Amino acid sequence: MRPDRHSSRTPGEAVDPEIIALAGTAATTLIGAFTTDLWERASDGIAALWRRCQPGRADAVVAEAEATREELANAAGDPDVAEELRAEWQGRIRRLLASDPAAADQVRALLAELTPDAPQPAGGVQQQATASGNARIYQAGSSLHVTERAER
Repeated sequence: MRPDRHSSRTPGEAVDPEIIALAGTAATTLIGAFTTDLWERASDGIAALWRRCQPGRADAVVAEAEATREELANAAGDPDVAEELRAEWQGRIRRLLASDPAAADQVRALLAELTPDAPQPAGGVQQQATASGNARIYQAGSSLHVTERAER
């Protein structure tokens, strides 16, 4: 595990699963917002969050947001690029929340601002999957019915 220079957490110390889930949701929402007219709101929210929690890093993180937006635009919808950038933002946000757990409320407020029509979940759910070869993955946050046809 590489040392995290922006976290008060010691190497090997576990991170709360809720923080990981919130960071993942926030990163996904931000990556989506960076490619829409919500860009300025997202950038302003990121700036406010880092200015409150880590003022010395705020300008650099805003510049990273701008670079992410440009990279997404240049990637022309490439899902691998979007996933890589999402993972980077999840790490940034996770480190921020690990160093200042009270910032979770501000992250949730930013998410609510960027997704005003989405119902706010009562609890966090995180799903992760990796497949290779001919593997199939089915994930759902609720009911799932799959009917597979026999291969001929």
